[in-house]
Amino acid sequence: MTPYFFGYGSLVNRSTHAYPDAHPAQLQGWQRAWVRCEGRDTVFLSAQPAPDITIDGLIAAVPGDDWAALDERERGYARIVSGNAVVHPLSPLPHVAHYSVPPEHHLPDGDHVILLSYLDVVVQGFLREFGEKGVARFFNTTAGWNTPVLNDRAKPIYSRAQKLSDDETGLVNDHLREVDATLLQP
Repeated sequence: MTPYFFGYGSLVNRSTHAYPDAHPAQLQGWQRAWVRCEGRDTVFLSAQPAPDITIDGLIAAVPGDDWAALDERERGYARIVSGNAVVHPLSPLPHVAHYSVPPEHHLPDGDHVILLSYLDVVVQGFLREFGEKGVARFFNTTAGWNTPVLNDRAKPIYSRAQKLSDDETGLVNDHLREVDATLLQP
């Protein structure tokens, strides 16, 4: 049976990948968090165990059980068997895995930033898959909004940056104000 991955960040935006048979899904018992790691100026968006939280995301097939390209894209993360924690519409239930930065690689603090070009991609994906309520759930189930956000929209640093509509840009900006994010100019 073809395995699937559960994406909860940029992989929710189907414009950033060509993995087939994608479906909205939820991961129970986990939350997203902005995680600082040594050797990087930017944070990772990672998943951390959180018994009472469920996060939205997307599952998609990994044809031929070929994880190499996805593992390379998710370099710095560990692939974790999701087991029954993923709720999705497929039957029979396929093998599903998700990615998480190992706790031993986390740093407690540092001068790391969230790239706005990355966040824009994530929010655009959540808007397309789950609507505005899904975007609100994304912000509410993600920890670490005290991390400054680097406004790189004019010259995106994120390699899979996407063009956002004015409405999408406004939605991101509104939610950043709600979480009282610090916006840094390049």
